[in-house]
Amino acid sequence: MRTGVAVIALVVALAGCTAEPESAPLIAPDTPGGSAPTIAASEASGAGQTPPNDADRQYVAMMIVHHEQALAMTRFAPERAQNETVKGLADRIRYSQEPEIGAMKQWQRTFNIVGGHESHGSMPGMATQDQLNALGAARGKDFDRMFLELMIKHHEGAIKMATDVRGAGANVQVEEMADDVVATQSDEINRMKALLPTL
Repeated sequence: MRTGVAVIALVVALAGCTAEPESAPLIAPDTPGGSAPTIAASEASGAGQTPPNDADRQYVAMMIVHHEQALAMTRFAPERAQNETVKGLADRIRYSQEPEIGAMKQWQRTFNIVGGHESHGSMPGMATQDQLNALGAARGKDFDRMFLELMIKHHEGAIKMATDVRGAGANVQVEEMADDVVATQSDEINRMKALLPTL
C-alpha cells in the first residue's frame, strides 16, 4: 500500500535524523576540485530541510490527538460491529493511523518539539464525549451506522487540517504526511459513504 510504504520510509528517514554522534562521518559535498570535509551524520540530517514553522508544529501535535480518537473508535468494532466490511474498515483505519502516529511523534523528537497544549476541542471532525459514549453502548447495525457516520465526519476534519497545513506549513516532511492523510482518508470516506446505504 502506497501510504504504508510512505510512512515506513518516513520513519526510516526520521530515524536517521537522530543518529548518535559516534555514527560514521559523512563526506560533505564541495565545489569541483575543492576539499571535501567530513561532518557528523547528525550535522547532515537537517541539510536542505526547511525548519518547521508554527503551522507545522501545531498540525502534528493536533493530528496525533485526532488520530488517537479515531483509534479509540476503531477499538469498539471487533466486539460491537455486525457488518464484516465495517470491521474491515476499522482494521484498515487502525493499521494506517497507528504507524502515522509513530511517524509524527518521531518527527517531534527529531526537531526537539514537546507535544503542544493547544485546545483540541475545536479540531474539525472530533466526536464529543457523549457521541463516543453512545458509540460504545451501541451494538449491531446501530453501531455500524453510527461508526460510519462519526468516522466520515472525523476523516473530513482530518482532511481539512491536512489541506490547511499544506498551505501554511513550511516543512517538507509535514507536507508529505499531510498528503498521505488526504489520499488515504479520502479513499476511506468514499468507501464508508458507499457502504452506509446498504446497512
